[in-house]
Amino acid sequence: MESILEFLSTIPWWAWILIVLALIAIRDIFFNRTHTIMHNFPVVGHLRYLLESIGPELRQYIVANNREELPFNRIERGWIYASAKNQNNYEGFGTDRDIHQAHYVFINNAMIPYRIKGDHPNMLDPYFLPCAKVMGAYNKRKRPYRPASIINVSAMSFGSLSARAIESLNIGCSLSHAYHNTGEGGLSPYHKKGADIVFHIGTGYFGVRNDDGEFEIDKLISLVHQNPQIRAIEIKLSQGAKPGKGGVLPGSKITKEIAEIRHVPIGKDVLSPAYHTAFKTLDELVDLVERIADKTGLPVGIKAAIGKLDQWKELASIMKSTNKGPDFITIDGGEGGTGAAPPSFADHVSLPWIYSFSDVYRIFKDEGLTERIVFIGSGKLGFPSKAAMAFAMGADLINVAREAMMSIGCIQAKICHTNNCPSGVATQKKWLQNGINIEDKAERVSYYFKNFKKELIEITHACGYEHPAQLTMEDVDINLGDKMLTQPLANVYGYNKVIVPFDGVETALKCPHLGGQYTTKGALAKFKDKQVRY
Repeated sequence: MESILEFLSTIPWWAWILIVLALIAIRDIFFNRTHTIMHNFPVVGHLRYLLESIGPELRQYIVANNREELPFNRIERGWIYASAKNQNNYEGFGTDRDIHQAHYVFINNAMIPYRIKGDHPNMLDPYFLPCAKVMGAYNKRKRPYRPASIINVSAMSFGSLSARAIESLNIGCSLSHAYHNTGEGGLSPYHKKGADIVFHIGTGYFGVRNDDGEFEIDKLISLVHQNPQIRAIEIKLSQGAKPGKGGVLPGSKITKEIAEIRHVPIGKDVLSPAYHTAFKTLDELVDLVERIADKTGLPVGIKAAIGKLDQWKELASIMKSTNKGPDFITIDGGEGGTGAAPPSFADHVSLPWIYSFSDVYRIFKDEGLTERIVFIGSGKLGFPSKAAMAFAMGADLINVAREAMMSIGCIQAKICHTNNCPSGVATQKKWLQNGINIEDKAERVSYYFKNFKKELIEITHACGYEHPAQLTMEDVDINLGDKMLTQPLANVYGYNKVIVPFDGVETALKCPHLGGQYTTKGALAKFKDKQVRY
């Protein structure tokens, strides 16, 4: 044995490298039955797979220019990161955008901007920007709700996102007086950190289901009574990432905690169907909406990605004839999606937000229903200029998902579906989650929301209005990329937005249905402008 060790010690280091390479070559040539490249080009072939594995990172940080990446380019991500850190989010030397490209948006500023008076709420709090409408007011729900923030966190489940990510978002929403949509994974302890909650019901009915996986309204009633922070309920018909497709939660991923929250068995695969079992027709959907609203007292809405329009026309007709129906409608763009999805669905099924929203809004406008519905936009709208366009088209609120993830550290690694998210946001691995400092990330969410609202208010004032709800389709032009050059949104999408009744920001502040614990926290009285950029 000693002689063998002595012989091995005489082998120089470079010879060991040659031996290892020779062993790899032998393996590649004689034992590899799956990779042709490595068989035909032993040793060297491994470099191909190595470079391919780090290709996205090389392109993201070295090759791609600032406006090239998708779904969010470096400039967009940089603005979110800077806003979330409360750093300088300005840019110098003018825009580097191609302002002549198709779909480029121009916001028409007024000759004389809107001027706020000394006693205006935005003089005391430049971030106060509530919804101009009250959810459930038309249908006389027992507990109507006016969101205290026009930008809120969209549906992202605990399970898809980590516990620390959910908790950071919820505390950040609380600091910003925004609501937090639970996603279809149920109400977790991490959603109960102070923010208003919109409880999301998907096809799996997680958290409000019986042992057979069917919707159980008594569980929903109990959940609402035990958690007064739940201010509205959203029924998901489909989502932008994979509209019309169900999913399977593998039993291996169902921990004891997730099983308790979702009301599912441990260790068994759980199916989320592509369809609801609580209703089969649009009449039954309207009946379910009314039943839930009656039993809980809360506003109830629906969420969907948009494709065919015939059923939306039918829904509008039913709502008009019965004087019933959802209090709010969330339109999710086909370009959206924090969840894993097949490329065929993510890339091709359902319309982008701007087409989706204009189609659906026009249907409800034609039936005279827009004033009774709060319209929520979701789909890459987490930037002030895009939000201004959305409000001009008729949106009343904005939900953000991936932008909110970026505010707590998401780096757009695009491996959410692998459970290996390097930033700890979209993973259940404890080691990766531990990198999230909840207190710090919650503050970043708050800063992102505050800087977003402040900039949107400034755009609104530049257009001569007090609130974004007052923006019209004549206030925004869009480049068509052809001989027609630039046209107002009204000319392009064939309708004019219905004027939103609005009595002023001060009236909204005094509204008894204002959410976000805005008045109970004494937000205006205690406000100190530490967040303003210079």
